[in-house]
Amino acid sequence: MRYEEKDILKVLYTQEELRDRVARLGEEIARDYAGRAPVLVSVLRGSYIFMADLTRSIDLPCTVDFMSVSSYGAGTVSSGEVKIIKDLSDPIDGKDLILVEDILDTGNTLYYLREVLEARKPASIAICTLLDKPERRAKEIWADYVGFQIPDGFVVGYGLDYAERYRNLPYIGVLKPEVYQG
Repeated sequence: MRYEEKDILKVLYTQEELRDRVARLGEEIARDYAGRAPVLVSVLRGSYIFMADLTRSIDLPCTVDFMSVSSYGAGTVSSGEVKIIKDLSDPIDGKDLILVEDILDTGNTLYYLREVLEARKPASIAICTLLDKPERRAKEIWADYVGFQIPDGFVVGYGLDYAERYRNLPYIGVLKPEVYQG
């Protein structure tokens, strides 16, 4: 047993299920962006593992960039206030962007990011999220590409964390409530 597996209530998606779904997402993106060279923008930190696997699964010339934003701090519930900690390294005007996110929850972060990035005049902006929790949506925003739709619950692994822990689990699991509530 891995050192933090005692904190996992149940596994939602295995390493194999993640690999297969990410490969299919890459195929969808390659089909939809045929003849173009999209810029994949990882919203750090939670999406870095998903972004790496997704990028390898897209059979197109593409580039990557990274942003770091915060709306959670060390908590488990979005504060609703979003701030950019690290901005893009390259200009995006006239480019096709795909925002790559680990989880679309309240939508506050991606709603804010999309508005900020639209002002920079890209050719298009699409959203690809590994996990979608539509029942928690507070903003009118939806992903163009969704790995899995999940029920409400605090999930970790495959890049997702609680207090910077659990990112290295090779699967996505539901964290036991007593871990983050007490």
